[in-house]
Amino acid sequence: MPFAPSRAGQRIHAPAGRDPRSSRAGQRIHRASGHAAVAPRRPGARSARLAAGGGPPQGLAAPPASPAESSLPPGKAWLAGVGPGGWDHVTLKVARLISQADALVYDDLGAAELCAAAPPWAEAHFVGKRGGQAGSTKQPEIDALLVRLCAAGKRVVRLKGGCPSTFSRVRSEAAALAAAGCAFELVPGVSTATSAPVLAGLPLTDAALAGAYAVVSGHDAAGVDWAAFARIPTLVVLMGGRALPAIVQQLLATGWAQDTPAALVKAAGTPAQRCWFSTLARLERDTAPGAPLSPCVIVVGKVAGLPAAWAAAAPPPG
Repeated sequence: MPFAPSRAGQRIHAPAGRDPRSSRAGQRIHRASGHAAVAPRRPGARSARLAAGGGPPQGLAAPPASPAESSLPPGKAWLAGVGPGGWDHVTLKVARLISQADALVYDDLGAAELCAAAPPWAEAHFVGKRGGQAGSTKQPEIDALLVRLCAAGKRVVRLKGGCPSTFSRVRSEAAALAAAGCAFELVPGVSTATSAPVLAGLPLTDAALAGAYAVVSGHDAAGVDWAAFARIPTLVVLMGGRALPAIVQQLLATGWAQDTPAALVKAAGTPAQRCWFSTLARLERDTAPGAPLSPCVIVVGKVAGLPAAWAAAAPPPG
C-alpha cells in the first residue's frame, strides 16, 4: 500500500485510490527546504512495487549498479513530460531517463508511480501544486531546487505532467538553470490537451465538424479574452475545474450556443478517470456540483457530441 506525505519521518498509509503525492512503495517521506522529499529507496523496493502492478516498458534496461555507471552526464537537468498519467503514456526516452537518474523532481499530475523505476540511490522530491492550495510548492522553490541539485552534480529528471510545451512553467525552470550555468534539455511528452479527449473517446477535429482547435488555460478565467475563441470549432480548456462556472458564463456571453456539446474529463489516463458529456449550459450541473474536478480537461464544440451520437447509432444489445 502506498504512503502519503506527512510530518517528517512519519509513515501514513494512503487509502485506495492513493493520494497523487504518494511516494514509491516503502519509502519514508520527509519535508525539506519547503518541499517534500523522499529518502533513497531501500534495496528490493523497486521489484516489490513493480510486481504489485504497473511498471516501465518491457525491455527497458535495469538501472545502473552505481551512479558512476549511469549513461547520463552529471550536473544536467532534463525537463521531461510524462503524459496524462501512468506508464501507458510515457515515452521510451523518459523511461530511460528515470532509470538512470540521481534525482527525480515530480508533481502531482501522474508522475508519482514512475519513481519506482529509478535507481535505488535516487532522491525523489515532490513539488506538486494545485491551484495555490496550502502546502503547494512555489515555483521559485522548484527553480532553486533544480539548480541546487544540478550544482551538486546530480543527474536531475524533472517529471512534468503532460508535455513541457503546454502550460508547464518550463520557461521559469529553464531560465533559472541557464542563469546558474546548468546544462538542461527539454524532453517532449504526450500532451494532456490532446490525449485526454482521445482517452474519453472523442477527437478534437473532424472533416465535417471541426477543422481546427485551440487550447487555453482556465487557471485565470477572468484574464482570458474568451471572445477571441468565439469562432474556433473546438475549444480545449486546461486547468479549468475550479473556474468552470465562470468559464461557462464567459463562453455563453461571447457567442457560444447553450446547446453546444461539451465534455469534461477528470484525471485522464489514471484509474480515477471520469468523463461527463453534456451541453455548455448544463455542464456545471451535470458534473457533481461542488465536488473537486481538478485535474481536468474541458472540451467544447460539436466533436464533444460524437460519443453520444455513436452510442445512439449502435444496435441494441442482444
